[in-house]
Amino acid sequence: MKTLASLIKFCLIFLLAICASTVSCASLEVGFYKKTCPSAEAIVRGAVNKAVSRNPGLAAGLIRLHFHDCFVRGCDGSVLLDSILGTQAEKEHPANNPSLRGFEIIDQAKAKLEAKCPQTVSCADILAFAARDSAYKVGGINYPVPAGRRDGLVSLFNDPTGNPHLPLTSSNLKTSLH
Repeated sequence: MKTLASLIKFCLIFLLAICASTVSCASLEVGFYKKTCPSAEAIVRGAVNKAVSRNPGLAAGLIRLHFHDCFVRGCDGSVLLDSILGTQAEKEHPANNPSLRGFEIIDQAKAKLEAKCPQTVSCADILAFAARDSAYKVGGINYPVPAGRRDGLVSLFNDPTGNPHLPLTSSNLKTSLH
């Protein structure tokens, strides 16, 4: 469990570094939904806690899902988009499929948020909140998540291919770090 906590800390620090170096993060703020959907973070936390209580391994899956989302087009939720009309989405790429997990938790949180605050909370923010809440649930790691991300509208199968930093499921730790 201590190794899992160390890995989670590394991933979270890495994700925060990516966000800090991204121009689009300049407009993000903690408490972004305070007026428009005050229960947004609590709704996501509830969905994550329920799922992770049943299967603690989903915590790492949600963190990894956020990690993979941020690597392709920035933290825009594009990894959540499904393939359409013969065009495969990035979630179908071997770097993501079949190993990414937790899509159903994001979908559940989004459905609850749409019922409470329609067309307000982005999927990209839900994914960021879910990663944070997963780290807290299994490792006690908590940190503020600036929000205000806008959802991406494009997700292409080959997007992960051009990214040398995104490890394939067949990669081991040694090859992933080089």
